Amino acid sequence: MTPATPPRRCPCGTGLPYDECCRPRHDGSSPAATAEQLMRSRYSAFAAGDAGYLLATWHSTTRPPSVELDPAVRWTALDVLRTAGGGLLDREGTVEFRAHWQAGGTSGDQHEASRFVREDGAWRYLDAR
Repeated sequence: MTPATPPRRCPCGTGLPYDECCRPRHDGSSPAATAEQLMRSRYSAFAAGDAGYLLATWHSTTRPPSVELDPAVRWTALDVLRTAGGGLLDREGTVEFRAHWQAGGTSGDQHEASRFVREDGAWRYLDAR
């Protein structure tokens, strides 16, 4: 008898299996309840190369016509540094984070504070500072 394959950890850093964490957001079965959940699921979409999810969760007033992801960039870790607002009853929120990457033998990170707002009742990414 072969041992069961352990569930793949979610790229967003919660420590949960992907199937229990960001996958329900990516497949549309469970929308993000908070701005932080949306930010983590968007990071996971970058890690998975899911440009469609990124566009679908972008606010209509700032959404670009398309998203081109660089397949050479591998997103390796996410650190959530601070959140403000973005809870179950909030209309807006900010999530400050550091996203780590590797590409072509180089590594680095992207540090930003992303703003999220509700649009038609769902959390959407607005912009970053």
